[in-house]
Amino acid sequence: MNGVVDAHHHVWRQADLPWLTGPMQPRIFGPYEAIRRDYPIEEYLDDLRGCGVGQSVYVQTNWAKERFENEAAWVQRTADEHGFPHAIVAYADMGVEDVRPQLDRLARYELLRGVRMQLHWHDNPLYRFAARPDLCADARLRANIARLADYGFSFDLQVFSGQMEGAAALAESCPAVTFILQHAGMPEDLSPAGRVAWRAGMQRLAACPNVVCKLSGLGTFIHRNDPAHIAGIVEETIAIFGATRCLFGSNFPIEKLWTGYCDLVAAYRAALSDFGENESDAVLRTNAMRVYRLT
Repeated sequence: MNGVVDAHHHVWRQADLPWLTGPMQPRIFGPYEAIRRDYPIEEYLDDLRGCGVGQSVYVQTNWAKERFENEAAWVQRTADEHGFPHAIVAYADMGVEDVRPQLDRLARYELLRGVRMQLHWHDNPLYRFAARPDLCADARLRANIARLADYGFSFDLQVFSGQMEGAAALAESCPAVTFILQHAGMPEDLSPAGRVAWRAGMQRLAACPNVVCKLSGLGTFIHRNDPAHIAGIVEETIAIFGATRCLFGSNFPIEKLWTGYCDLVAAYRAALSDFGENESDAVLRTNAMRVYRLT
């Protein structure tokens, strides 16, 4: 059995996350009372025990913007104490005039590998995160993302299918930056027309050699661990991007709302069962190691 690298997970402290404190805020993944609490590294390690996971990548969880460095520092301390995670994707505000002072602060942390600023926007307000749909075309944002290359940082890209044309243009404008598309492009409209739009957008992004795709968060819009759904998305995504440009991520503890960690990994292993051992190993392990520079 090949080992697994979890290229997308979170640990958190409730007190640091505005959406986990105060009144319940509607979220894209539905009711979340079960995770409206601390999710410490000890619980994450217990969740993945016996699932074959050897390394992991932490992805930012939207602390207050001004505390972006506090989040990176806390996760670095967690890794120093527990040996997990093995890489950090932090937050930086790409909308400021010059993001380099923020990147200089983040570069102090040994495990820092990339940045995520969520750009997804949707007609449905419950699915909306960014201030407007066309941020990918913003000249200031493009200039700041291009600056990530000077630090060796990647950019975790989160958009819906309607934004993928603009996202591809963004990736083309920053050829020295690796873009990691989140959650297989967030396929929320599973109707025939929705799948056609998603597929076209994915093909447009795959035409950019500096874009890879993270297979994660596939329960977000259906609120369950559905092996058939995962298999369909995995098969189509690999057909579009190729097995050397796809990587697995658990999106825990979000997916913990409806499944166990080992059950989730089992669904992805089943989805990859028709592929060769080398392709399966690439998606589950070696691609994440390359993209996030794990050792």
